[in-house]
Amino acid sequence: MQIFSIKSVPMAQWSSEKPLNFSPKPLTVFILCFGLTLFGLGESLIITAGAGMSPWTVLAEGLSKTSGLSIGVLTFLISLAVLILWIPLKQPAGVGTILNVIIIAAVIEWSLPFLPSPEHEGLKLLQAVAGTVMVGIASGIYLIANLGPGPRDGLMTGFQRVTGLPIAWVRAMLEIAVISIGWTLGGSIGLATLIFAFGIGPAVSFGLYCISATSKN
Repeated sequence: MQIFSIKSVPMAQWSSEKPLNFSPKPLTVFILCFGLTLFGLGESLIITAGAGMSPWTVLAEGLSKTSGLSIGVLTFLISLAVLILWIPLKQPAGVGTILNVIIIAAVIEWSLPFLPSPEHEGLKLLQAVAGTVMVGIASGIYLIANLGPGPRDGLMTGFQRVTGLPIAWVRAMLEIAVISIGWTLGGSIGLATLIFAFGIGPAVSFGLYCISATSKN
């Protein structure tokens, strides 16, 4: 399918000309912030579903068990390590890279108390799927703004340029690799973890395709 063969982040009329842009259009900044807000809500849905942690949290938990450091500290160190990997991948940063960390964290903090925590297993899985799809669509929105990706999305687009593989495949392989390492180190895996790992790549491609197609109309 064309949706899952996307090999680069498309551009729209409202996209920034370059990631490191100190005077972007107000519309571009608004769309970036909207996408990041939606991203945070999707992450919150996955958390409150209670069906498992995200792949990168599994990695942080596994490293925590082997190193003795807290999950919070290791989450920060992992993000820093990912950003360092951007250097050989020649992945440019931008204002969106900074806003990614700030807005998503703030939205998660604000929204968690207001979102449902289902008890039925079926509802938990539905909420995890909804959260994964929301994160994918949100990624499409904010990546097309072209003001710089977040750490993990930058790793995805950087590896995509190096390998030439579709974005959906690259993201799926990254998440599965992260889960494998985290689980080997003692991290906990739930159904939501697997849903995110296998679903986020196609979800991001779907988001990129939909936003790109809509912006052309």
